[in-house]
Amino acid sequence: MKSEGLNTKDRKEDMDCIFCNIAEGKTNSRVVFQNEEIIAFDDIHPQAPIHILIIPKKHIQSLNQIEDNDLPLLTRMLVTAKTIAKQVNIYDSGYRLVINTGKEGGQVIQHLHLHLLGGKQLRG
Repeated sequence: MKSEGLNTKDRKEDMDCIFCNIAEGKTNSRVVFQNEEIIAFDDIHPQAPIHILIIPKKHIQSLNQIEDNDLPLLTRMLVTAKTIAKQVNIYDSGYRLVINTGKEGGQVIQHLHLHLLGGKQLRG
């Protein structure tokens, strides 16, 4: 969890982050993929038959906080999405990847996450 350079309020928000708690094993979730820097798990409010969230274990609030040194991690998240799509049999039929950023962008949890959606014809 990133806490350097954050004020006390920001550190408390990081400690209360549900995605950080999942990544640390403090909150249960059905994990579909995990390595040292990424974890992927089922969304609890699925918008498609397959709806998996792929997150960095490092706390990054949103895409707006990505720095140059985070780009390899972002790339690995995308490659992880492709790998999971193969595992859950939507690789050939197709899938959608979405990153919501900020309140008006639909971001609910303030921890960078990539939605992998599929399993049906997606609209809009």
